[in-house]
Amino acid sequence: MFLAVVFAIAAACSAAGGAVVRRLAPAGGAVVPPRPDRWHTSPTPTMGGVAIVAGTIAGFAAIAARPELVGALADWYPVPLAALAMFVVGVLDDRLQLSPLAKLVASLAIGAFLVFALAGVEPDGALPSVYTLVATVWFAGICHAMNLLDNMDGLAAGIGLIAAMFLAALLTDFLGPGLVVLLTALAGALLGFLYWNRSRARLFMGDCGSLFIGALLAAASIVPVYNAPLAFINPAVIVVLILIVPLFDTGFVLVLRRLAGRKATKGGTDHVSHRLVSLGFSDRSAVRILYLLGLGGGVTAWLLLWGRGIEPMLPLVAVFAVLLVLVGIYLARVPACNAEDFIALQKSSFAPFLKDLAFRWHAAEVMLDLILIAVCYYAAFRLRFEGEGLDQFLPYFTASLPVVLGCKLAALYGSGLYQRSWVTFGLRDLAAVLRGVGMGSLLSILTAAYLYRLEGFSRAVFVLDALLLGVAIVATRASFRAMNLVAATRSKRSRRVLVYGAGAFGQTLVREMRANALWNMNPVAFIDDDPMKARRWIMGVPVRGTLDDLENTMRRYAVDEVVLSSPAINGNVEHRIREMCAHLERPVRRLHMEIR
Repeated sequence: MFLAVVFAIAAACSAAGGAVVRRLAPAGGAVVPPRPDRWHTSPTPTMGGVAIVAGTIAGFAAIAARPELVGALADWYPVPLAALAMFVVGVLDDRLQLSPLAKLVASLAIGAFLVFALAGVEPDGALPSVYTLVATVWFAGICHAMNLLDNMDGLAAGIGLIAAMFLAALLTDFLGPGLVVLLTALAGALLGFLYWNRSRARLFMGDCGSLFIGALLAAASIVPVYNAPLAFINPAVIVVLILIVPLFDTGFVLVLRRLAGRKATKGGTDHVSHRLVSLGFSDRSAVRILYLLGLGGGVTAWLLLWGRGIEPMLPLVAVFAVLLVLVGIYLARVPACNAEDFIALQKSSFAPFLKDLAFRWHAAEVMLDLILIAVCYYAAFRLRFEGEGLDQFLPYFTASLPVVLGCKLAALYGSGLYQRSWVTFGLRDLAAVLRGVGMGSLLSILTAAYLYRLEGFSRAVFVLDALLLGVAIVATRASFRAMNLVAATRSKRSRRVLVYGAGAFGQTLVREMRANALWNMNPVAFIDDDPMKARRWIMGVPVRGTLDDLENTMRRYAVDEVVLSSPAINGNVEHRIREMCAHLERPVRRLHMEIR
C-alpha cells in the first residue's frame, strides 16, 4: 500500500510538472526544432527531465512517513546523488551542447565515484578491481544507452518504467527497502511524464531526463554486487535481462554504424525503433513492440529467479538470446529511414557477410546450431531427471556432449540443411531437418552405446532431445519468413487487397504479395465462386463467400483494391465486380501471367 502511494504521488507530480515545463520551456529557448536525425516534424518543448526528477523526488519524499527507512539512508545515498549528478550533466548538454567525449568522461567519473562511495573508505569493503572497472563502465554504458534510446515518442520513458518496476520487484532483497521506494517513485514519475510524451509527443525529456533515468537504473543495478558479492553473476544476469532493450538497441546501432563506416556518436534514424517503422509499423506499434521486448526480458528474469538459479533455466535464457540475435540479423537487412547507413553498409566490405549470415552456409549458422544442439540436449536431461537423479546423470551429459555435438552437426550438414534459404523455408525443407535430426540422434545413440554401453543414459532423453532440436531448428529457419509475414500484415503502408479467385492463380498471387515487400500489398480476403471453398482458409487468408458477398466483405475488411486472379473471371461476373467497386470507389486490377 505504501509503494502504491509513492507511485501515485510521483505520477501526479510528474504530470503536473510536465505541464509547467511545457509552458515555460519556449520562453527559455528549450525547444527542439525538426531535424533530419530526429523523429518529429514540428518544434517541441524539451527539458521534460525536470518534471521526471521533480516527480521522483516528490514520491520519494513519502519515505519520511517511514522512520525505519530513513535510518538506512547512509547505505544507499550515493545512488540518488549519482543520478542527480548525471541530471546536471544532461541540463548542461541540453543548454550548452556538450561534446560526446565530455559526456562520456563525466559519466565515467561519476560512475567511479559512485563505486567508491558504495564500497566505502575501508579497504575491506572494496570489490575486486575487475568488478570495479566493470561497474564503472556499466554505469556509463547504461546512461548513454538510455540517452540513445530516447529516439521516439514514449520509448525511453516506457522502457524506463518497465525496467524500474522489474528491478524493484525482482531484486528487493538485494536493493533494500530504500532503493525499492526510489525505483517505485521513478516508475510513477515516468508514467506521469508519458501523459505528455506519448505519440505525438507534446514534451521531450531531453538529455537531462534520459541521463537521469539511465543513471538511476544503472546505479541501482550495481547495488546487488555489494549486497551479494558471492552471487555476482546471478544478479548481473537478472539486470541484463531487465535492461535488455537499451542494451540491445545500443549494441545494434554501434555495430551497424561501425560496419557502415559512420561515427558511433553521430545521431540518426537508424535505431531498432526506426527500422521497425521502415518495415511499415506505425510509430506507436514500433514502441509497443519494444515494450513487449522489455516485458519479455523482465519475465525471463522472473522465471530465472523462480527457477532458483541460472542452471535450471539456462535453456530459457538461451532461447531469449537466440531470438534477439535473429531479430537483430533480420532488422540489419532493413533500410534505415534515411537509408544512408543502409546504403553505406551495402557498399562496405561487410555486405556479403550480412547478406549470407542467415541465408547460405555460413559459420554463424553453424554456431547457432551448435548452441541449439547443446541447449536442447541439456533441456532433455532436465526434463527427464529431477533432484538427486539429475545430479547423478549430469556427468554423463557433460562427458557425451562433445560427441553429440559432432554427430549432430555432421548429420545436419549431410542432410543438405545448410544449402537451403531461410526466406523460402517451407515443407520441402522440413524433410532436410527431419533427416538431419533423425540421423544425428541415431549416430548419438550408437556412439553412446559404443562408448558407455548406454549406462547413465535414458531412451527418453534421446527422444526428447530429437523433438526439441527439431522444433528449435524449424523455428529458427522459419523465423525470417514469419517476420516477413508479420511485417507485411501489420504494415501501415500496405494496401489491403481482396483477391477474387482462390485457385492456383490466386494462391500464387498471395504468395508473391507476401514475399515481395516492394509491392506493398496485404491480402486480407478471398472471394471465390466455388461454394465449396467458402468459409475456409487458404494460405492463411479467409475465403469470405461468393460474388454475392463481395460488397459486404470489402466494407468489413476495409479493402483498398480488388485483384482478379484468373482469366476465367470475365463477362457478367467481371462487370458486376467492377460495378460494385466503382460504387465503393475502389480500383480493380487483373493478374496477367504469361511466358514469352
